[in-house]
Amino acid sequence: MNPNYIEFKKQRELGDVLTDTFAFLRSEFKTFFSTYFKIVGPFLAVMVISLVGYLYYAGNSFNLMIEDRWNEGTNLATVFVIALIYFCSIIAVYTMSQSTVLHYIKSYANGKGEIDFDTIKKEVYGSFWSFIGLGIMVGLSLGVGFMLCIIPGIYLYVPLILSFSIMVYNKMGASDAYSYSFKLIKEEWWITFATLFVIGIIIVVASYAFAIPSIIYQWLKMGIFSGEIDAESVMGVTKDPIYILLNVLNTVGQFLLNLISVIATVFIYFNLNEKKNFTGTYERIENLGKSLEE
Repeated sequence: MNPNYIEFKKQRELGDVLTDTFAFLRSEFKTFFSTYFKIVGPFLAVMVISLVGYLYYAGNSFNLMIEDRWNEGTNLATVFVIALIYFCSIIAVYTMSQSTVLHYIKSYANGKGEIDFDTIKKEVYGSFWSFIGLGIMVGLSLGVGFMLCIIPGIYLYVPLILSFSIMVYNKMGASDAYSYSFKLIKEEWWITFATLFVIGIIIVVASYAFAIPSIIYQWLKMGIFSGEIDAESVMGVTKDPIYILLNVLNTVGQFLLNLISVIATVFIYFNLNEKKNFTGTYERIENLGKSLEE
C-alpha cells in the first residue's frame, strides 16, 4: 500500500475536497502525468499541430482578405479542413483526458495507491464511445438549459457533471448514469454547487497565468502600449511564431487545468455516494473482517 495513499471513498466537507484534490495531485504528480501523457499525448499532439496550422492559415487568409488579395493563393478548403481536424482533436483530447483521470483514480483506489497502467489504458480506450455518447447527452441538455434563461442550465450542470464518474465507478451505461446523477445529487445540490463554484473560480484565476502572456505580446506587436498602432503589425501578428507558441501554451494549459476540476468532481462523487450508500464504509468493514480472520 502506498504510504501517501489518499482514501477517496469517504465523506468530505467542502474544504476537504479542495485540500485533498491538490494533495492527490502533489503526491501523484509524476505517476499521474506520466500516465496521462502516455495515453492522451498522441491526441494532444494532433490538437497542437492542427492549432498551429489553423492559427497560421486562418491569419494568412484574414490578411489577404484585408488586402483584397483573397484569390491569390488562399485556400478556403485548407482552412476548413484544418479547423475540422482541430475541432475533432479537441473533442478527442477532452474525452480521453476525462476518461484517463477517472480510470486512473479507479485503479489508484482499487490498488490502495498503486496503479496498473495496462488496465487503465485498456479501460480508457474501451470506454471512449460511451464517454462520447454521454458527452453528447450532457452537452445537448446543458445547451438547451442555458438557452432557457441560463438558470436551468446551471441547475442541470451540477448533477450532470457527476454522470461521468457514475458511469465509471458504478459501472452503468451512459443513459443510466445520466438518470442516476439526479438521484445522487438529491438534497445535496447547494453544497455541491458551492464546491464546484469555488473550484471554478480557482481554475479561472489560474488560467489567466496562461492567457495573459499571449494577450500582452499581441498588444505589444500591435503597438497598443506605445500608442503607435501599425496596420502591418496588426495583420502580421497572427503569423508570428512567438504569438502562435504562446497561444498553444495557453490552450494546452487550459486543458491541464481542467484536470483539477475532473479530480475534484471525483472527490465530490465519492462524498455523495458515501452519504447515500456507505460503499466505502462497508468495504472497510469487510476488509477489517478479512484481516481479523487471517
